[in-house]
Amino acid sequence: MAEGTRRTGATAKRKVRPRPTTDQMLQQERVLWAMGLERIAGLDEVGIGPLAGPVVAAAVVMPPGAAIDGVHDSKTLTRKRREELDGEIRSVALGIGLGVVGADQVDRLNPYQAGIRAMQLAVRSLPRAPEHLLIDARKLPGIDTPQTPIVKGDRYVHAIAAASIIAKVHRDAMMREVDERFPGYGFARHVGYATAAHLEALRRLGPCPVHRRSYAPVKALLGNGGEPHDTVRGN
Repeated sequence: MAEGTRRTGATAKRKVRPRPTTDQMLQQERVLWAMGLERIAGLDEVGIGPLAGPVVAAAVVMPPGAAIDGVHDSKTLTRKRREELDGEIRSVALGIGLGVVGADQVDRLNPYQAGIRAMQLAVRSLPRAPEHLLIDARKLPGIDTPQTPIVKGDRYVHAIAAASIIAKVHRDAMMREVDERFPGYGFARHVGYATAAHLEALRRLGPCPVHRRSYAPVKALLGNGGEPHDTVRGN
């Protein structure tokens, strides 16, 4: 009986918190809108963890008062729902900026700095300069715009969640194109992440030009001088 009680308690502790409502996710934006600010950009990046492909960041500026039901952290959504929301966001947004940092730059900069660089590019590619940035968990150097970093911002802030969706949909589309250029790795399925199928393909084929050579599973398969094995598919 005691053991069963302990298990019940452990299960209770693992309860998943419900998603914030759209109204709750707009709290940060409402404070800034009330101050007279109109161009508030949510900012997020995707693709830090994968063994291959780019890091992609998006900056999204929504009109004051605008809200789209269903916008949440892109990781919690299905591909179909992300793509539906991507279209809704694009149809409403005042501006969308994208920043892309390729695998070679990720190796040169390191993953964290690659994320920073992608976000800087996303902000600078907005059609009009934003008045305030809401950023997932960090401050952005080299940008003079006032900023508010928010831990788990893609979960709790509407504009940041919208940016996570735009970035994820864009990166996934890029990886489907990569899959056509370098077949056999399964990029369209795992989009570069270290799945069992991806690691098996890496061992069988060797790294291709979009793999990140500084990441341990890829580095382990490289020959002398950091060059890929002869089995690399480059066509």
